[in-house]
Amino acid sequence: MQPRNMSMSGVVDLAAVKAAGEAKQKAEQARAEAARTGAPAGGARLVFDVDEAGFQQDVLQRSTEVPVVIDFWAEWCEPCKQLGPLLERLATEYAGKFVLAKIDVDANQMLFQQFGVQGIPAVFAVVAGQPIPLFQGAAPEAQIRQVLDQLVQAAEQQFGIVGAPVDASAEEEQPAEQPKPAGPYDALLEAAGTALDAGDLGGAIQAYKNVLSDDPANPEAKLGLAQAELLRRVQDLDPQAVRKEAADAPADVAAQIRAADLDLVGGHVEDAFGRLVDTVRRTAGEDREAARVRLLELFEVIGAEDPRVTAARTALARVLF
Repeated sequence: MQPRNMSMSGVVDLAAVKAAGEAKQKAEQARAEAARTGAPAGGARLVFDVDEAGFQQDVLQRSTEVPVVIDFWAEWCEPCKQLGPLLERLATEYAGKFVLAKIDVDANQMLFQQFGVQGIPAVFAVVAGQPIPLFQGAAPEAQIRQVLDQLVQAAEQQFGIVGAPVDASAEEEQPAEQPKPAGPYDALLEAAGTALDAGDLGGAIQAYKNVLSDDPANPEAKLGLAQAELLRRVQDLDPQAVRKEAADAPADVAAQIRAADLDLVGGHVEDAFGRLVDTVRRTAGEDREAARVRLLELFEVIGAEDPRVTAARTALARVLF
């Protein structure tokens, strides 16, 4: 049996999570300004041109954080001149739920061929490094909106990839040197962290849920809750028995999920992710869904910015597509 005060030290640092959350809030304010003006926000744009040299960084890497829609176009293509401005307007309207990469096929023949484009305009998406064909031709706006909504929903539900939706009417960011006033949840978050450190998992879980009931996007509370729930799941497990069960019964999805939880608590992050990705690959139906959902929950424990999460999301996309 695991002790109630088992530590997650080395897996996730809640103080760092809090700082990252504040940085994320500032970045979202900057993105809101970009949505209004079209100016770069943190060096990134909602709509941008891509060539072969920048494809790896601008599309593949970025697709682990936000769905990237690709518009294949050419100057001589009349339908492209209708579709392009519509996609650009929708990218601004969706305000960070996806970004739009524009590729001139005349200047980037290799990308044109690699995607197997039959004619233009052609629109693809890349999610977690995996290409997804969306539609070809100048489709009606209502149809395009439906496709984009499905893309955004699939990215979130299948891979846990959520863009950075912002309010285009948000107020401008305050100067960076101006101190940020203490938030209304500081005391609750501090109490939750104290409870977690003391092994009071029920108290920590309730405290984090109290914050999330008023502020569902609070990054510290989301990661703290994921951490506390993970610790509660493993606190009564016998690690030796769980690992033997998982080794003896590789087709037992519940056993693999329990072993993955223990892997993560023990700091073996890649092992936990790899175990669940393999389970998703080998299974179907409810078993596959159970493994996929637990993998997304473990992503929450580590944090979306961690490169191990990025790699695992890409691996998950490969086995799902």
